Amino acid sequence: MEVKSVRYYLFLRDVLLLAVSTFGGPQAHIAHFQKVLVRKHHYLSEEDLMEINSLCQILPGPTSTQTLTAIGYKLGGQKLAYLTLLVWVLPAVSIMTLAAILISNIEQKNLSLEFTRFIQPMAVGFVSYGAYSISLRTIHTKSGIVIMIGAGVLSYAVQSPYIFPVILLGAGLITALKYKAQPREEKKKFRVPWRNFLLWIGILILAAVLGLFTKALPIRLFENFYRSGSLVFGGGAVLTPLLYTEFVDAEYEDASERVTKASELKTKLKKFSPKPYHHPISHHEFLSGYAVAQALPGPVFSFAAYIGALSARDYGVAGILIGAVTSSLGVFLPGTLLIFFIIRFWENLKKYRGVRASLEGITAASSGLVATSAIILFQPLENTFMNFFVAIGTFALLAFTKLPSPLIIVGGLIIGLLIK
Repeated sequence: MEVKSVRYYLFLRDVLLLAVSTFGGPQAHIAHFQKVLVRKHHYLSEEDLMEINSLCQILPGPTSTQTLTAIGYKLGGQKLAYLTLLVWVLPAVSIMTLAAILISNIEQKNLSLEFTRFIQPMAVGFVSYGAYSISLRTIHTKSGIVIMIGAGVLSYAVQSPYIFPVILLGAGLITALKYKAQPREEKKKFRVPWRNFLLWIGILILAAVLGLFTKALPIRLFENFYRSGSLVFGGGAVLTPLLYTEFVDAEYEDASERVTKASELKTKLKKFSPKPYHHPISHHEFLSGYAVAQALPGPVFSFAAYIGALSARDYGVAGILIGAVTSSLGVFLPGTLLIFFIIRFWENLKKYRGVRASLEGITAASSGLVATSAIILFQPLENTFMNFFVAIGTFALLAFTKLPSPLIIVGGLIIGLLIK
């Protein structure tokens, strides 16, 4: 895998351009990377880009973020890789934090969010399209279809965040048994540099222990998102149901009730203190934030900043900012450490047929998890014609037109203003 040396500021300038112009999630991101990094500036070849992207799909975490970070690592080592990560995530994370502040202020003042009512079924349409696009690109066998359906049914029956890694690893093991169908490649002995892997594990354990004993909200948020970032395969669409399960409280659906309970909680919590709970998030808030994340360029994992910010809203603006920063750091860091770990011996590892064969099961199961998340997200909505129409219409616009996501979201807000 050959890449050329570059000046940091030139490469980071192009990363910033990608951060503010790439919409549509990892499937769409790779096309933008191809256009800017390969064809326009020739930082690496098309084959190298696709190889790095395939490597990142094996790992948990945000695929497009890991792909860009890995390219930065190949071009300039860990320093450029960390700068690449910062430049790539900062715009989207900043906007999602501002969105959390705005929604929090609106609800504290008991203002109407009725104009956003179609954002929720639109978010279901986005998730449905995510499942559709992933399955089209990755499932090409009967066994893949069976695994996709089985993963979806199991995740619906056991709605726990801990079932996701079990499903994904199990699916990978199933298709790894088909390794004989993969072509043989000459293998060489190699040494595994364990430093970044041990660092990844060490941070996970340390955060869990500190969260258990201190119960400080920033640490608990960091641990929660670090664990999520360490377990999620398939990008932001798969992260969504996991976050929904852990953070959404279905009882917090009435705005006035949320404000009352938030006020009661604030009288108990004057500063960051060792308390074992965070502020609940309503179904409406969750889907509104998810829709905003879909409308933004850059990584979909920036949704973590929104969830973290709202979870710490009872500590004021400072709490919102700390919640956003710790959650973002938690969700993006594990994938970065893992790509640093594996990229050093990937050339030798990929020669093993079992590794290549396991990808079929992992990607098929990811499709099933995303499809199920759409069903879970739609269930709390009212079964009205408009909700069905908006969800299906959003899916159709994404699947059969070239309308960018921001225009679709803006259209939903306008419809919410016009239709009483």
